Amino acid sequence: AAGAIEGNSPFQVVWLSEEERERWLEKVRRRAQQTAAPQTGPVVFEGNAPADVRENAVLQSVLSAKSIQPATAARAWLGAPNSIKGPTEVAFHRQSGNNLLILGQRDESALAMLGVALVSLAAQHPRNQARFIVLDASPQDSMHRNFLEKIVGSVPHEIALAGNLELENVFAALAGEFEKRSDSESAAKAPAIYLFIHGIQRFKGLRHEDEFSISLDDANAPANPGQSLNRILCEGTQLGFHVICTCDTLNNANRCLSRKALSEFELRVLFQMSATDSASLIDTPKAANLGLHRALLQNAQAGTLETFRPYALPDSAWIDEAARDLARLRA
Repeated sequence: AAGAIEGNSPFQVVWLSEEERERWLEKVRRRAQQTAAPQTGPVVFEGNAPADVRENAVLQSVLSAKSIQPATAARAWLGAPNSIKGPTEVAFHRQSGNNLLILGQRDESALAMLGVALVSLAAQHPRNQARFIVLDASPQDSMHRNFLEKIVGSVPHEIALAGNLELENVFAALAGEFEKRSDSESAAKAPAIYLFIHGIQRFKGLRHEDEFSISLDDANAPANPGQSLNRILCEGTQLGFHVICTCDTLNNANRCLSRKALSEFELRVLFQMSATDSASLIDTPKAANLGLHRALLQNAQAGTLETFRPYALPDSAWIDEAARDLARLRA
């Protein structure tokens, strides 16, 4: 049941004699050989394990293509579906609300989503058509930090990995770019900027301060990183800014983000959490019933709610292979 090993039980639908069975198998084999279309493998649902990114045929075809095929909306793949369909994905359009929030206490699964999403998006943008910024406050030499450094090193686009110490400079540059696009009629042609935030709860500098708490002495001061992030979330998607953010709990998300900014995450991934938090985020307590290798994806604009299996953390061999593919695509 639900993919558990103990739910597997062989059963017989129909009995065929040995001779008849071999005859039908031979017909099936000849039919497969005569079909020119590529053959897909059998559908195997392993509900007791995380998904394997190597089984994502769509991403593999993007990485192995002869050249980058630009799309109107770049897609990021997050995991394997719980139904017979394509891999679970989100698409980033230049319209309000197209930001992704990954929320829950599944650090490794959330990190895997960030890494695979970064590779996915990099593979769909030609040279000079995308910039990536990754914010991470993990300790040096930690598993999380090493993974992100390896992923960032595999991407041949303009990309930066920053922490708490670089926060001011990163958001000063983003604020400047935001102003350029606000005053330009060619904002639609400007490169997409993807801001990845790994564990926003670890960045105190990104916490949004209530406007009423700002003193008059600070009225003419430049915006702090929290204010800049708030503006990017609320006004930036139509200018090509997209935020992909992870957070451990709803309480911490509420501490870091204003109510308006939180509402701009219309793409939401939820791991198991309390029924109350689930209902607050997606208007249903379904996330309370999720198992270990399950997550929910809500797309508020499309009005969909999908259960899926998040990817396991990709190994070094897959990252190295993706790096070679990305370098070839950009050449």
